Amino acid sequence: MSQKQLKEAFISNLNGTSLLEISAGLSLPPLCLLCRGLLLILYYLHHGKPVSSRKYSLLLDFLVLVSPLVFSCTILSPIIFFIPVILAAFCAGIFSKIYSQTKQEARVPFGQIVKEFQKACLDPECIPAITVFRVYVNVLTSISILAVDFPQYPRRYAKAETYGTGAMDLGVGAFIFGNALVCPEVRQKPPRTQPRFSSLARQVFSVWPLVALGVGRLLSVKSIEYHEHTSEYGVHWNFFFTLALVRLAASLLLAIFPKHKAWLVALAVAVLYQLLLSTTSLKMFILHGSDGRGSRLGFLNANREGLFSLLGYLAIYLASVQVGLWLLQRRSSVRGWLEALGGLALAVLALWVLLQLCQACTEPVSRRMANLPFCTWVLAQCLLLLAFFVLADLSLVFTKLLVKGSSVPCCWKVVQPPDCRKKQGMEAEPVGRQDKLSQPCLISAINKNQLLFFLLANVMTGAVNILIDTIHSKAAFTLCILHLYMFFNCLIMYILHTRNIVLKFW
Repeated sequence: MSQKQLKEAFISNLNGTSLLEISAGLSLPPLCLLCRGLLLILYYLHHGKPVSSRKYSLLLDFLVLVSPLVFSCTILSPIIFFIPVILAAFCAGIFSKIYSQTKQEARVPFGQIVKEFQKACLDPECIPAITVFRVYVNVLTSISILAVDFPQYPRRYAKAETYGTGAMDLGVGAFIFGNALVCPEVRQKPPRTQPRFSSLARQVFSVWPLVALGVGRLLSVKSIEYHEHTSEYGVHWNFFFTLALVRLAASLLLAIFPKHKAWLVALAVAVLYQLLLSTTSLKMFILHGSDGRGSRLGFLNANREGLFSLLGYLAIYLASVQVGLWLLQRRSSVRGWLEALGGLALAVLALWVLLQLCQACTEPVSRRMANLPFCTWVLAQCLLLLAFFVLADLSLVFTKLLVKGSSVPCCWKVVQPPDCRKKQGMEAEPVGRQDKLSQPCLISAINKNQLLFFLLANVMTGAVNILIDTIHSKAAFTLCILHLYMFFNCLIMYILHTRNIVLKFW
């Protein structure tokens, strides 16, 4: 077999992993975020000022926010269920140290601190969990697209061939979910002040870079005979095309139907598509082609997975628009977000029950077809990850109230709006002062240039695969390559961020 055939075989015919293992892995990013925030608060408590050095800030962010994820999906994957416990214990130890020191100085009863926390007013214009969710989906995707070509990356985490739940299967759906959370339909003002098709016009203008990237990827992959897994999207299709068409189709539907009913449109699309899969020959066509032997003759045959899975991804996108609208409802207090956290928990529970029913009544999860169980699974896991991030943010808010004046990048700011100032006797840093004290932040850096980060990761992945025999690499060499690859990518974003450069012209 040629090197190309070996690499294609290496990522083919896989069956995924358990839902529980993926959920355990999803708890790691919020715990890393919480750990980073607690370390910064502890530093402020000891030194009276935030970390001001850009060099040390980048190093801390990379070692705490990125490096544990590289280890967890390679050499530490056999103990993946123990890593969240270890990280949670480490965070508990840091919090205990902070609380014991502040208690000696302030001598405020714990009950009073809890009441103060519940009444705290948060900046309603900023929801850090959305930003962090989108950044971490990008980071995890970037790690996985290169790590999957190394033997240290468990085959069960890679994309499943037909049925199954691999970590990379979730990554595709999470990317769609994250895009929908900040789409024009979510961010724009009420329809009375906007033309009906304004979002569609904006999407037509904004998706052309995705189409260009899709064409560029297609030409580059074919010209250098780069290894590819045909059953993912087909012969000529790729994820850039999927994302572009889903965004356009969703904007068209939301221009016709009320956006606050997006979940109903999503449900209709997903159920109708599943009925087509279950009651017609569509499923056999997607899996085996028109001749039943995997034919790739003709455009539709060649790209059947990419074309028909658009319906499933469209359903995920529309449902995610509804989630985005719900998250952006004005909540200005901790108590409001604690209630929202309860709502997220109930939604996750309902989706898990629905997933079990869908799999029992129809078929298992299939990313290849983007069937109804796949849509349900993606929404459940994404809402779970969002809930974890909200919980981590609220934990950091509680800790910041213990250490007056402390700040954590990409975390809620405690503010004092006019209606809260007299009613609450708590101290809180005004937004302006916190912005001046805010430290450099890797999450903000990646957030400013997310598409560039993803594109750079794809280009570097291709370069590494061309230059290195990844399949036969040793563990130490693999970890070195993955860390260098991620650090270089993060460093580029960090430099652009410190110079306030955003490479977006569309």
